[in-house]
Amino acid sequence: MTKLNDAVILVTGAAGGFGRELTKQLLGKGSRLILTDINLEILKEQVNKIQAEITTGEVIQSFGANLANRTDCETLYQKVKALNIPLDVLINNAGMGLFGRVDEVPVEKWEQLMQVNLIAPIRLSSLFVADMIARQQGHIVNISSMAGWIPRPGIAHYSSSKFGLRGFSEGLFHEMKPHNVKVTAVYPFYSRTPMLNSAKYGTLAESSTKIPDRLIVEPEEVMAHTIEAIAHERLHVFPDRVGKNIHFFKQNFPLLFDWISNRLGSLA
Repeated sequence: MTKLNDAVILVTGAAGGFGRELTKQLLGKGSRLILTDINLEILKEQVNKIQAEITTGEVIQSFGANLANRTDCETLYQKVKALNIPLDVLINNAGMGLFGRVDEVPVEKWEQLMQVNLIAPIRLSSLFVADMIARQQGHIVNISSMAGWIPRPGIAHYSSSKFGLRGFSEGLFHEMKPHNVKVTAVYPFYSRTPMLNSAKYGTLAESSTKIPDRLIVEPEEVMAHTIEAIAHERLHVFPDRVGKNIHFFKQNFPLLFDWISNRLGSLA
């Protein structure tokens, strides 16, 4: 099992909905956290509020970083190395979403999405995993999405990034087996985070409907199951009931699932 008490854990996207819950719950487990987000001021304000409530664990340091930028990824790695504290767990949580037909989304927007959602986790994993291999110890966690298993109209770019992150996680898992470095990929369904309010573009945005509330899961629940799965070193994690059921039917009864999805409008 991956020990969380006193473990040094880097969380990216720490000021977001999942990031906030990871911070709270990992501190509750006694973890020592290094946090990063694109907006350092907001991150520090959030950390102060959390630490006023939770007195266990420790926030070692908070860093600002724009992970869409290669230089910032490399600088973040160097800043963490400069702390001279071996990293036990890297949680690639930072992400962004958008909605729109592929030809109607501005190029700079979907390219930024790919940098944040896919390229940055690969960059950071590639940097930190070398140190983990040297220690023969470590754990890399990638927050993917159910969109990394089942795409739907309007999220082709987002799904591509999450499909890619799933493939990277599986490949990394097999490469790291000889080195005692664990890999976990997490596939949340719709969660009540700012991601639900992602930018929308073009004709699909005009016809899009609100996601039914019954399909939205609270981030506290999603991250509680995620942290449990990290501790138990699971590769694939479906942290909510709806996503777990969708994956089961898609994998075992694909034709039936596709027929139901077409009749009801895609649920994924």
